[in-house]
Amino acid sequence: METVPADQRLAEPYLLDWLSSVGLDVHYVRAEGNTLYYRDANGEEIPVVDFAGGYGSLILGHNHPRITAHAQRLLAAGTPVHAQFSRHPYANDVALALNRIIRRELGTDESYAAIFANTGAEAVEAAVKHAELDRGMRLRDLAGELADHLAAARLAVLGGATVAPEAYALAGVERPAGPEDGFGALTAAVERHNARQLDRPPVFLTLEGGFHGKLVGSVQLTHNEGYRAPFAALAAPARFVPAGSPEALKAVVEAERATVLDLVVRDGQVHAVERNSPVFCAFVLEPVQGEGGIHVLTKEFAREIQRICAEIECPVVVDEVQSGMGRTGDFLASSALGLRGDYYTLAKSLGGGIAKTSVMLTRGSLYRPEFELVHSSTFAKDAFSCYVAQEVLEILEADGGAAYRTIRERGEKLEGMLRAVAADHPDAVKDVRGRGLMLGLEFHDQAGSASAAIRESAGLLGYTAAGYLLREHRIRTFPTASAVNTLRFEPSLLLTDAEIRQLEEGLRALCVIFREADGARLTGTPAAA
Repeated sequence: METVPADQRLAEPYLLDWLSSVGLDVHYVRAEGNTLYYRDANGEEIPVVDFAGGYGSLILGHNHPRITAHAQRLLAAGTPVHAQFSRHPYANDVALALNRIIRRELGTDESYAAIFANTGAEAVEAAVKHAELDRGMRLRDLAGELADHLAAARLAVLGGATVAPEAYALAGVERPAGPEDGFGALTAAVERHNARQLDRPPVFLTLEGGFHGKLVGSVQLTHNEGYRAPFAALAAPARFVPAGSPEALKAVVEAERATVLDLVVRDGQVHAVERNSPVFCAFVLEPVQGEGGIHVLTKEFAREIQRICAEIECPVVVDEVQSGMGRTGDFLASSALGLRGDYYTLAKSLGGGIAKTSVMLTRGSLYRPEFELVHSSTFAKDAFSCYVAQEVLEILEADGGAAYRTIRERGEKLEGMLRAVAADHPDAVKDVRGRGLMLGLEFHDQAGSASAAIRESAGLLGYTAAGYLLREHRIRTFPTASAVNTLRFEPSLLLTDAEIRQLEEGLRALCVIFREADGARLTGTPAAA
C-alpha cells in the first residue's frame, strides 16, 4: 500500500501515478521461484505468479537457492567488487564458458572475445562502438590504399602510360579530344568523389519492430518512434527493414551503398575500378523480437540477412539480451535459425536474477584489441557478477543441458495452453507467438468494443488487462513495450502445471470480458461501465 504523501514522491512519481491508474502499483516484499509476494491491508502475504519474469531476466526464477547461497558466500568472503585495472581471471572464466557453449551451438572453432558491461543496452552500444571502430579502421586503410594507387598512376602517366577511356566516363569527366593531358581533371574528380564517399556517416541496418535499448545510441536502433524520435538529433539514425522482406533489404542496401574509384595501372594503362566503401556499420537484430510483440525471425529471412551482409561486409550484431541464456530452449535463439553473429549481446539472466551484468562477444577474426583502450565501464567485469554468471552457466549446462530440455518441455506445455485459449476464443485472441519460455498472446483491438471503459483503454489494452489479471487472478504479466495488445509470458524453467492452469483461468476469464464488453469487470470500477 502507498504510504508516502504525494508531494514527497520523488522517484519517478509520474510513472507511479500511471501504474496506479491501471492497478499495477504493487509493492512486492519477497520473491522465490515464479512467485512474488505483497502484503495486504492486514499485513498478510499475498502470492502472485510472475509471468513477466523480469522482462526475461529470470530463467532460473527469483532468488534461486543455489545462486543466492553462492552470492552469500561471495559477500561473506569479502569478494572485491571494485578492483578495476587489475587481473580478472574470473571474467576470463566466464568468457571461456560462453565460448564453449557458443562453439557447440554454432559448430565452429572460432573464439569470441568478451567485453563486459552492466546492462543489455550497454552491451548493444559496445557492439556498435566496436563495429564503428572497425569500420573506421577499414576506411583509413582503404583511403591509404587509394592514395598509394593514385600516386602510382600519376607516376605511370608521367612515364608515358595512357588512360583507359572508360576511366573518364566512370569519374564523370569529359574525355580529352586530343593528346593534351586530361589526367589532372580525372584525378581531381576521383579525389572529390572518394572524399565524399569516405566521409559519409555510418549506416545502421535493423528491423521494424526491434528493440535494442533506450540509451543515446541504442534508442536509434529501437523502432518504436515514441522512444526514438525525441532523441533523433543525438545519434546516427538507422534504416529499418520490414522483417521477412529480402526485397526491402536489398532495396535499402542498394540505396545506401557507397563506392569509391580506384585508379590502377595494368599493362601500361591507367584504369578506374569501382570498389565498395565500408559505409554499413552493422545490422542489429533480435532473433525473437521481445518488445516488438514476440515475433520470431524466420530461418529463410535469417539466411538472406546472413548472405547479404556477407556481400556488403556488414557485420551482424545478434541481440540475445532477452532471447538468449536458454530462454527459447537453446542457449542462443539465433542458433536454431542457422544465424551466426559477428557480435552477440547477452544480459538479463546472465546475472542469475541477482547481479547486474552483460557481455558483448566479438568474433576473433573481427576483434580489434584497440577497443579495450577506448571503452571501459566502472562496474563491468567485477568479481561478484562474474562468479554469479559462472554459477548460472554451470546450472544451465549441468546434466547434458537438462535445463534446456526442461525449458523446451515447459514452453510446449505453456504454448499449448495459450493456443487452446486462442482456439476457444478467436473473437478475443488474434495470435500466439514465440518459442520456449518466451511467448506472447495478442488480443484483437478493442477500439470498437460496446463498452466505453474498454474503448477508452484500447490504446493501453495490455496494461489494463495486466491490471485485471493481477487484481482478480494474482497473475503478474505485462504487454510488450511496442505492441501493447500482446501480453508477454516469460516465466522461469520452474514453471509448474498449477501455475499454467492459474494463468489459463485468468486468460479465459479475460476473453469472456472482451466478448461480453464487461468494462466494469475489466477495470474493477463499476461506475465506468
